[in-house]
Amino acid sequence: MARHFGPILVDTNVIIECWRVSAWKALTGGYAVETVGVCFVETQTGFQRRRPEEQIDSQVLTATIKTVHPVTDAEFAEALTRDPQISFLDAGEQALWAHAVRRKDAWVLCGPDKASLRIGIRLGLKDRLVSLERLLRDVGFRPRIDLKAAYTQKWLEQTLAELSLREGKTG
Repeated sequence: MARHFGPILVDTNVIIECWRVSAWKALTGGYAVETVGVCFVETQTGFQRRRPEEQIDSQVLTATIKTVHPVTDAEFAEALTRDPQISFLDAGEQALWAHAVRRKDAWVLCGPDKASLRIGIRLGLKDRLVSLERLLRDVGFRPRIDLKAAYTQKWLEQTLAELSLREGKTG
């Protein structure tokens, strides 16, 4: 896959991981990073359970994310007609997919949740799923701290292969 130049849709976990490894500036400097309102809110909750490097500054987040999209009930409903399994995702991932499936541009989605990846496969959007490691590598950033396994290219490739077999979508 060549370097992506369109919008990057990120979930809460990707934002937190970028903060943990000091990669947020590289990601938002190299891409038009977008998310949904629910994911933005999720980044601001749970502070008492996060280490200091995972504390996300809402002002920096607001200044660096290209767009935080609201998602309406009608968009959720439309997404559920495409795949009812979306209802089993966490709230942020539900909203991200509800937003993503309506878009007509060349977006990619970065998020390591297996249930979310399964939705991408089921919807025929496997080629739009991308690892954080790949995105950072493509902008020339190598974190000093190793990414957690679920954010690596190797993990994504293995997981997509396994999930594709389970879903009966090997093509």
